[in-house]
Amino acid sequence: MKFLFLVSVLCSFPIQAETVLFLGDSLTEGYQLSKEEAFPALIEKNLKPRHSDLKVINGGVSGATTASGLKRLGWYIKAKPDIVVLALGSNDGLRGMNLKETEKNLIAFVERAQKENIKVVMVGMKMPTNYGEPYRSNFEKIFPILAKRYRLPLVPFLLEGVATNPKLNLADGIHPNSEGHKIMAKTVEKVLEPLL
Repeated sequence: MKFLFLVSVLCSFPIQAETVLFLGDSLTEGYQLSKEEAFPALIEKNLKPRHSDLKVINGGVSGATTASGLKRLGWYIKAKPDIVVLALGSNDGLRGMNLKETEKNLIAFVERAQKENIKVVMVGMKMPTNYGEPYRSNFEKIFPILAKRYRLPLVPFLLEGVATNPKLNLADGIHPNSEGHKIMAKTVEKVLEPLL
């Protein structure tokens, strides 16, 4: 009887998440920046004082799409992440890829992760205004729709407060600089930390 009581007490406490995988593209990788300047490393640095057991894996690869990210998930599962921050889709949009395929890949990713008991944080993406309608708006709707369907925490837009600001981006106008990554880290932290 005492054993059952002890088990029930232990089960009532939340399990501390230790490993967070950020799976994304060049925005996650930290294009032309040191790995310490990329937002996943900044999040680890910012949260360590409050979550000493936190370990961050930066799975950002320049040029990655939802299809290539899905293929890489199988490899990263071996690291046994507790949480995956899913920040893929921007390259799908920039290349004008079929939105049904993008959605299908994201669904497969979420379902595979959940099957492995990995929590998923969905990160929303947006397209530049010159991409035209209805493609642009339909692309942006994918992320909140899937977050609602699968009950996922949602970061509405990774580049909130950063996109289109020359002071926060590299000369290409697409990739954030080190100051931009500091803002991205804060944006993601607000959604991620309650899960730790």
